[in-house]
Amino acid sequence: MFKKLFKRNSNMGQSFSHEGEDLVMGEAIPTHIAIIMDGNGRWAKKRALPRVAGHHEGMQTVRKITRCACDLGIKVLTLYAFSTENWKRPKSEVEFLMRLPEQFLNSFLPELMERNIRVEMIGVMETLPDYTQRALKNAMKATKNNTGLVLNFAMNYGGRAEIVMAMQQLMKDVEAGTLTIDEISEQHISQYVMTAHLPEPDLLIRTSGEVRISNFMLWQLAYTEFWFTDTHWPDFNEASLKEAILVYQNRNRRFGGLKGEGTN
Repeated sequence: MFKKLFKRNSNMGQSFSHEGEDLVMGEAIPTHIAIIMDGNGRWAKKRALPRVAGHHEGMQTVRKITRCACDLGIKVLTLYAFSTENWKRPKSEVEFLMRLPEQFLNSFLPELMERNIRVEMIGVMETLPDYTQRALKNAMKATKNNTGLVLNFAMNYGGRAEIVMAMQQLMKDVEAGTLTIDEISEQHISQYVMTAHLPEPDLLIRTSGEVRISNFMLWQLAYTEFWFTDTHWPDFNEASLKEAILVYQNRNRRFGGLKGEGTN
């Protein structure tokens, strides 16, 4: 039943109108949108193509959605690009996925600079292949002074691992005497997660019909609005993004308070 309730808000995309687009621009735009980009393999299978063809097409969707997010005035776009669990996939597929940042960032970098977009990453950089690290570091260095949209890639990322690392750092501070156990609060923990310098997501989008968060930003999603769609990621487009924002704009975010208060 819960799956049906979630999907009731996710099947409007084909009828999204210019009137709806005006509403998106006239209402509050989410500051931070996080997306679980799912369905590349299923998209390829439907077309009797290899899975890597779906990943390549999905990369083109990243371009479109990044441009659209930038035009809409969204401040942060976090994309779940490769999880800690994705290493279990076939070696050839993993190698292809590890090459995608190099292809994407090298070709898209001039436009990222033109659009004032800053590239960031959350996850464990050190265990990525050298060529993947090089592509990410080069893009982050080139765009570090940009002040527009933050394009934040979750690469080699897992939400539980992030919380473990945050706790380890927190305990080091306790051992060093700069923090006591009694002083530890939610605010302290938030300072140690990988997105400490970013606002928490307002809206989470997951494509391809799955209704779960798959170890993604477990700490940060406490009060995030969720939106699920059956659309595979390669078919997700600008209208899909605006549809999700329109649904978000029609929800009442209470943060644990009463309707209309908007307080936590």
